[in-house]
Amino acid sequence: MTITVTADVFKLAQVFTISRGSRTEAKVLTVRITRDGVIGWGECVPYARYDETLDSVTAQIEGLPADITRADLQDALSPGAARNAVDCALWDLEAKQTGKRVWELAGLPAPKPEITAYTLSLDTPEKMQEQAAKNAFRPLLKIKLGTPDDMPRLEAVRAGAPKSRIIIDANEGWSAEVYADLAPHLVRLGVGLVEQPLPAGDDEALIGMERPVPVCADEACHDRASLPALKGKYDIVNIKLDKTGGLTEAIALRQAAEAEGYGVMVGCMVGSSLAMAPATLIAQGVAYTDLDGPLLLAEDRDEPLKFDDAGVHPPSAKLWG
Repeated sequence: MTITVTADVFKLAQVFTISRGSRTEAKVLTVRITRDGVIGWGECVPYARYDETLDSVTAQIEGLPADITRADLQDALSPGAARNAVDCALWDLEAKQTGKRVWELAGLPAPKPEITAYTLSLDTPEKMQEQAAKNAFRPLLKIKLGTPDDMPRLEAVRAGAPKSRIIIDANEGWSAEVYADLAPHLVRLGVGLVEQPLPAGDDEALIGMERPVPVCADEACHDRASLPALKGKYDIVNIKLDKTGGLTEAIALRQAAEAEGYGVMVGCMVGSSLAMAPATLIAQGVAYTDLDGPLLLAEDRDEPLKFDDAGVHPPSAKLWG
């Protein structure tokens, strides 16, 4: 068995801005694992917020033994982008070698389309209203916020898309005071969820705070080991495979989170359809699906995921799994 990793770049359809900065392209790593002439592949998006770079993640992957198994991988690498790409490639490899789909191998129900959020980039209120109006036909919009001056942006988006459901991602950009001031207005404007309003390392203020809109842990939740620290602070957890370190832990995290009474959101970094494909299996029936990465790209994989009025469809066998 051989493991290879390559860097790929996908141009974005437009500049994508969150509270931590802007980008014009998605830089990803593609892992291919070959055994007996069969190739399984997976994708990850190294994320600077978690001290990951293309080079550091590549080094982690290249340091693995060539005959690594999925079970051994869970101990060989910590949760993160490197383990995600390898884990998903191993799932894909097994599916191709056995002639079964990954959901059959994992004991999961056959996946169906799921309505996904579409993300509006952080911008001026005027430009965000234009974005909202352009995408008002979408049933679920996700707004990137995270500044002390977000109220005009939120009002503008609601004016631009009066019928769409709205969720918010503050990307750790608010203080407890800002969140408390905004909370009543979130209810008035029909916001369904607020994702990571406070910094993950400074979220104790959420304990005992009135949460009229459910609060979702993103940067504060990586894998099952994250769950004890979330108690009393969050209502929903955002499962991203680049945080869990792959599909294997994502399945376990969803089961554990639901057992503890959390709602589940399944999200993504900005990557191609290959990165989203395994996540569609986890997203079945969750409270919120946010797998719009390919919709933000100007280019994608040769066998991209299908998006239509029914939502994001599970991958074809030609793409993954």
